[in-house]
Amino acid sequence: MPIRLPGSPRFARSRAVLVSRLLPRRVRMRLTLLYGLMFVLSGAVLLTITYLLANRPNGFFLFSRGNVGGNAALPADGGIHLYPDSMAPSAVGAFAEAQRQQAVRQHAAEMHDLLIESGIALAIMSVIAIGLGWLIAGRVLRPLRTMTSSIQRISARNVHERLAVEGPGDELKDLADTVDGLLGRLETALDSHKRFVANAAHELRTPLTVEHALLEESLIDRDATVDSFRSNFERLLVLSEQQARLLESLLTLSSSERGPDPDRREPLDLGEVAEQLVLSWRAEAQRRGLRVDAVTTRADIWGDGALVERLVANLLDNALGYNVPGGWVKVAVGVEGGNAVVRVSNTGPTVPPDRVGRLLEPFQRLDRSSGDGHHGLGLSIVRSIAVAHGAALRAEARPNGGLVVEVAFPPREPSHAREFRAAETR
Repeated sequence: MPIRLPGSPRFARSRAVLVSRLLPRRVRMRLTLLYGLMFVLSGAVLLTITYLLANRPNGFFLFSRGNVGGNAALPADGGIHLYPDSMAPSAVGAFAEAQRQQAVRQHAAEMHDLLIESGIALAIMSVIAIGLGWLIAGRVLRPLRTMTSSIQRISARNVHERLAVEGPGDELKDLADTVDGLLGRLETALDSHKRFVANAAHELRTPLTVEHALLEESLIDRDATVDSFRSNFERLLVLSEQQARLLESLLTLSSSERGPDPDRREPLDLGEVAEQLVLSWRAEAQRRGLRVDAVTTRADIWGDGALVERLVANLLDNALGYNVPGGWVKVAVGVEGGNAVVRVSNTGPTVPPDRVGRLLEPFQRLDRSSGDGHHGLGLSIVRSIAVAHGAALRAEARPNGGLVVEVAFPPREPSHAREFRAAETR
């Protein structure tokens, strides 16, 4: 049979389970027992000290009148004299011993009565203390009960409600303010989720409606030819590819918001990642009549390679997709201020400064039309990946049109690389 040692984890778990079963489940009862126990201990200590002080021997003194009955052992002045019991004259020794024994018995009886009466008083006050402790515990926990009932009434329909506890800035007020802050963040997250679902449903509903119309047209048109069927199927194929890209973007956005898997973090050279992507996008830029300039230096970071690559690719796709004929795209990567920075700037249509922040939200575009295959998810994915990697994102509108988007990653290690400052023509 195994022996449970007092220091073993199994013994500690057993003791914790036993203590949890013995203790009351309600906090009010625990506080009441704590208050009552503290009062009983304090009262017992006080009564013990009082008993010890009262029971301390103070000596025995004898009063006698001098030269009583012609006794030569007593003073002849005839006055009253006080003698300690150990210094009493022999003439009064027997009387002194009798008086001393009587005083000892009287003191013992008084101390016994004091002990009994003190115990009775302590018992009565313990009952009163438990009752007062119950009332005080209820008064202390009343704000918590109020907050608990208020929180229980809050749901997704009325998440805008707050506790709004008033009073001194104590721990309970801090707790209520913390809960209100949490509710505010939940409200913001729920609103964002609702907008995201509504926008995603809208983006998916439009191509589905077009697909349904094309299929219905092919079925009800009795004079349809092979060319018309081929044309409809080509349009269906384009719509299917757009939906596939949209779903892929939604999945990427979802995975980036959860953050990169710690097992997938690896050392990366941000400059090398950007350089490879720029090379792969040059053909597309030339097809659109755009010029791509890149200035990249080594910039070491830790991150998920797939997500970091998607971040840079989305920046390039956004810069190429929202541009003007004969425009340009500039990519700069390096170490700036101790951080690994990737900056992508481009020409393009004029962006109102107050609209820049909204472009970082899902399904937000300057032009609501999605016929170009863009669904307004590129920069929102960039922001989610940046947040997941602890990077700082900055976006601003260029005075002559276009955007400048900068992402600053924390360095992989203290970098000794030289600072870079890419010259950009405004």
